[in-house]
Amino acid sequence: MTKKIAVLGSTGSIGRQTLDVIENYPGLFQVETLTANSQVKLLAEQARRFHPLKVAVADDSAYGALKSELADLNIKIMAGKASIEELAADAATDIVLNALVGFCGLIPTLAAVRAHKTIALANKETLVAGGHLVMSEARRSNASIIPVDSEHSAIFQCLQGQDGAAVTRLILTASGGPFYGYTSDELAMVSAEQALKHPNWEMGAKITVDSATLMNKGLEVIEAHWLFDIPYDRIDVLVHRESIIHSMVEFADGAVLAQLGLPDMRVPIQYALTYPKRLAGDTGRVDWLKLSRLHFAAPDTDTFPCLQLAFEAGRCGGTMPAVMNAANEEAVRMFLQRQIGFLAIPRIIECVMNKHKVTQAPGLAELLEVDREARETALQRAETERVK
Repeated sequence: MTKKIAVLGSTGSIGRQTLDVIENYPGLFQVETLTANSQVKLLAEQARRFHPLKVAVADDSAYGALKSELADLNIKIMAGKASIEELAADAATDIVLNALVGFCGLIPTLAAVRAHKTIALANKETLVAGGHLVMSEARRSNASIIPVDSEHSAIFQCLQGQDGAAVTRLILTASGGPFYGYTSDELAMVSAEQALKHPNWEMGAKITVDSATLMNKGLEVIEAHWLFDIPYDRIDVLVHRESIIHSMVEFADGAVLAQLGLPDMRVPIQYALTYPKRLAGDTGRVDWLKLSRLHFAAPDTDTFPCLQLAFEAGRCGGTMPAVMNAANEEAVRMFLQRQIGFLAIPRIIECVMNKHKVTQAPGLAELLEVDREARETALQRAETERVK
């Protein structure tokens, strides 16, 4: 049976690679919906290539341009953030692949969960900011959440057929990013262009900077906590420069299962779309004779404090992870716009976290409010960090 797919964030890195996977299996998948924030030209090109029934842009001001681009096609065109939420819950869709970037992915994920969809989740901020809401709703509605992040997909794969009660530790691997081994003095001089040159992975700008600060791994720690119901003191991070081992699971008997492969996001994307089946793919294969060694190291949380800040936010719980995430999104945005330096990112996050009074078990309205407040506080703190 053909699976009807909604790709939220189709113009981003994960969205584009998802469409590459879908194109390889024309009889298995049908693109029902495509959404983007404001990249009208690329979204229109994708619509002509995949013939969805519905397309939407979150940016209202892009509606006219999109409508003009697709005027000759019989496609329903929508705009505004509410349209993304509506399409995430569309009854015609079987799988919602959420490749949105940032906190904006939370509400569409909740909509898809409440509509009993299968969610292929690439938007880690959904669980960072609202993990308690999403997972409780998923249990109530019996919705399936299949992780797309390479690390969480690796753990998910390692757990298939295993006794979850026997899991003693999750080990998330990290590439270390482009600045592995740098000193604080060296980091003070790095540019946005340097931060965007990831050594192993092809990713969007925000997640690439998060990888450089190690915040991406911190977000993944919180995401793993919610996905696999594991306490933070049983989640470790290990720097693995080759990015061949994507993560590992340790069991009570001392056995460790790992998922390995070349760093190619099409593998976890395809697994999420075809689960529980594995279909032939055109991705590369590891040449074990050329891969003579795999290296591991502890993360340097003194030089890269964002990882530790994320652990602290996760352990604190309540509204704190959402606050940390909002501060990080604003700090990364300003760094990419060359308004602040690289080392200002963790300083801004720590400042915003220190000023926040935590509320436990927040509802969606409270999360939306603390997200707004944290962004305002981050902008205020950034005034002392601006590059002259």
